Amino acid sequence: MSFLPFSISATYSSLPLPPTPSRLFGILDSRVPFAIKQRLVEPLLNRTFATPLEEGEFDVLEGRRITLAIEDVGVSLSLTLEAQRLVLCREVGEATIRGGWREFLCLATRREDPDSLFFQRRLLIEGDTELGLMLKNLLDGCEEGLAQGRLGEILMGLERLARGD
Repeated sequence: MSFLPFSISATYSSLPLPPTPSRLFGILDSRVPFAIKQRLVEPLLNRTFATPLEEGEFDVLEGRRITLAIEDVGVSLSLTLEAQRLVLCREVGEATIRGGWREFLCLATRREDPDSLFFQRRLLIEGDTELGLMLKNLLDGCEEGLAQGRLGEILMGLERLARGD
């Protein structure tokens, strides 16, 4: 017996479901000003890749642009190299690496062989294929993958979210 003048189950069923985390991230990304993205992403990338940057391994990106397009989240980041630092840029890359966030997570954490991700067409390279392959090989050559430091903590959190832990 209910003392309420309405059914609780009917009330809950009429409420819209909250967006999934990936959808929410895509919605928020489109509303975050570019300057804030730069302040968040660039230091993270430059700390993560400090050694390869110092050793000139990213020099291939000098004056070039590459886009990472995470399609299921609706996020694209274009990167270039300026003064030995990775920087976000507004222009679309000459090459694009495209895929879902789980595939990028597998690439970053080295949970799967990068070549397999590309051969199975779970990650795609479009545009300047040579530039895209050079970046893929550079990331593949990183001993620990990207799962180190603050970026590693974020990636591991995303991986736990994906597994449902």
